[in-house]
Amino acid sequence: DKAEDKAKKASSNNVKMIHMIEALSWGDAGIYLCTPSSALGGAAINAVGTPEQKERFLRRFTEGAPKWGAMAMTEPHAGSDTSNIQTTARLDEATNEWVINGEKIYCTSGALATEESNGLVVVWATVDRAAGRSAMKPFVVEANTPGMSVVKKERKLGIRASDTVSLLFEDCRIPYDNILGTIDAPKAGPTNGQDKGFKGAMKTFDSSRPWVAASAMGIARAAFEFTRDTLKKEGITVTYGAPKHKLTSVQRDLLEMEMDIQAGWLLTVRSAAYMDQGEPNSLEAAMAKAKAGLVVTRVTQKAVELLGPLGYSHEFLVEKWMRDAKINDIFEGTGQINTLIVARRILGYTRRELK
Repeated sequence: DKAEDKAKKASSNNVKMIHMIEALSWGDAGIYLCTPSSALGGAAINAVGTPEQKERFLRRFTEGAPKWGAMAMTEPHAGSDTSNIQTTARLDEATNEWVINGEKIYCTSGALATEESNGLVVVWATVDRAAGRSAMKPFVVEANTPGMSVVKKERKLGIRASDTVSLLFEDCRIPYDNILGTIDAPKAGPTNGQDKGFKGAMKTFDSSRPWVAASAMGIARAAFEFTRDTLKKEGITVTYGAPKHKLTSVQRDLLEMEMDIQAGWLLTVRSAAYMDQGEPNSLEAAMAKAKAGLVVTRVTQKAVELLGPLGYSHEFLVEKWMRDAKINDIFEGTGQINTLIVARRILGYTRRELK
C-alpha cells in the first residue's frame, strides 16, 4: 500500500526544475534568482505549511501578474547556525496577532518580495529564546506590511542580477494564522512539536539545495565549454580513452573538469529524483550541494587559469563565471556545513557528537 501511495505521488517536477535552473544558469546565474516565483518562500511553505496555507499562499503564484517570494533566515549573529536566530515573534493576545522584531541579512530577492504587490517573505523567528531551536517557527509576512523594511541592498561579487538585502522588523504585525504549520488554540500558541520548527527549516533546505547545485552545474558547464572550445581553436583537443601519461597537462585539466561536472550533475539529479519519488533526500541534497559548490569553484578558477590574461580580463566571460560561482559554495549551507551533514548521516552521528 505504501509503495502504491508513493507511486501515485511521484512526479518529475523537481527533476524538470533542476534542468531548467541548470540551463538558465548556463546563460546567466542571476536569471533564475530574479525570475518571478515563490522561490525559497514557496519551498518553506511546501515544507511545513498546512494544506490550507499552501493553497492560500501559493495559489497567487499561478495567477495573474508576476509574484515574488523570499525567505529570511540568516542574521548578523546566526549564519550557518540557524538554531541561534534572535529575531522574535511575540503573540499579542489582545489583537490575536504575531509581533515580529529583529534583523535579517542576505535575503535573496528580498527587495522584490517586500515591495511588489502580492509578494511575501517567510521569516524564521523564535517564540521563546530560552527554549532553543524548538521555539524556532516560520511566519509569512506579506509585502508592504508595516514594520518590515529594506535597510540595505548588498553590492556583491557575483550574481548581480539578483537583489540581496537586509530586512528590519520593528513591531511588524501579522495575522495569527500566518504562522506556518499546525496551530492550536490562539492562547496555546504553535503546536509543531519538539524541534519541528527547526526540522522544517532543514526540510526547506533539502528542497532548495538541489536548485543551488543545479545552478552551480550550469555555471561550471558554461565555463568548461567555453574554455574547451577556445582552446580547440588553438589546436588543443582532448583524446578520450588515451592514457593519462600520453596527455598534456592542459588536456588532463580539461578531462578532470568534465569529469567533475558529470559527477556533480549526477548527484544533483539524484537528489531531485528522491524528492519526486516522495523519499527523504537530506543526505542526497547535502551531497549534491557540497560537491557542486566545490566543482564550480574549481572549474571556473581553472578556466581562468587556462585562458591566462584573457581569462582574467573582461574580454571573456570566464572572470564573471568565477565571480558567480563562489556563492554556490556559501548559501543554502556552506560547503563545510553540508560536508558535516553528509558525515553525520553516513556515520550515524548526532549534531552534538560531530560538530
